Amino acid sequence: MVLGASGFLGSAVTHALADLPVRVRLVARREVVVPSGTVADYETHRMDLTEPGALAEVVADARAVFPFAAQIRGTSGWRISEDDVVAERTNVGLVRDLIAVLSRAPHAPVVVFPGSNTQVGRATADRVVDGSEQDHPEGVYDRQKHTGEQLLKEATAAGAIRATSLRLPPVFGVPAADTADDRGVVSTMIRRALAGEPLTMWHDGTVRRELLYVTDAARAFVTALDHADALAGRHFLLGTGRSWPLGEVFRAVSRSVARHTGEDPVPVVSVPPPAHMDPSDLRSVEVDPARFTAVTGWRATVTMADAVDRTVAALASRRAAAPSEPS
Repeated sequence: MVLGASGFLGSAVTHALADLPVRVRLVARREVVVPSGTVADYETHRMDLTEPGALAEVVADARAVFPFAAQIRGTSGWRISEDDVVAERTNVGLVRDLIAVLSRAPHAPVVVFPGSNTQVGRATADRVVDGSEQDHPEGVYDRQKHTGEQLLKEATAAGAIRATSLRLPPVFGVPAADTADDRGVVSTMIRRALAGEPLTMWHDGTVRRELLYVTDAARAFVTALDHADALAGRHFLLGTGRSWPLGEVFRAVSRSVARHTGEDPVPVVSVPPPAHMDPSDLRSVEVDPARFTAVTGWRATVTMADAVDRTVAALASRRAAAPSEPS
């Protein structure tokens, strides 16, 4: 079961399951693109899972669930306010509903939950995090993700399900479907560069981020299915094991776009931060994914240079194919 199968990560996992001899049920608000020529047997359901009773209708017989459902309005999935009831319903309410439905199953279904590596909070400052830290989530999004993760851990401890949380860094890359929109910082900067706009930073460019290519992230979630019992009840950090200064990432984007377009590289500049800036925006994050690798053998394989070039090529192609606006 892939919930939110039309989204960026959900569609990537949908494609990652294609070569497995499994039955896959895809659920999303929007149209779902089913991979062609696959071993997997797909069925699709188009619905709003936040509606009462919707979740029970499609997950009651699930053996494994990837809950990627997310709110689709707005420009960012994680900059949310305290009073955003839609976000709370999506990030926490759906987890409660999922546990309630799956707890009635006789076989303890598997749940692989997408967490965030920023759930740990201030412990990320000036150190490498590996998942063993005590969590102090700060922002609304991080607190909601943390609540959902804790609910799943409690249900696992009670024997109702076998859940694990894979805490993600910023994920970017080539969308697996036209319905999938990557709203992350790397793809946003690629779109700006393709439009000839400067790439702006709210700092001097030395703030570091762990970044993960989307196919590596999707492969981690599918790999987790084969190690469900060993992973159950715990959370794990995903990443490449190397963080990057954002100034270096943005300059790589600028150069790659220039190679694809034949235009001069756009400038990378520092600008004053906006009023809505979160303190975490200026905090470097470095991740050690060794705990997940030790259990599953998974490793990220796509280099940063290749990841940026692949994403630039795909977004440039999309831009070229899009209908031009009348002048």
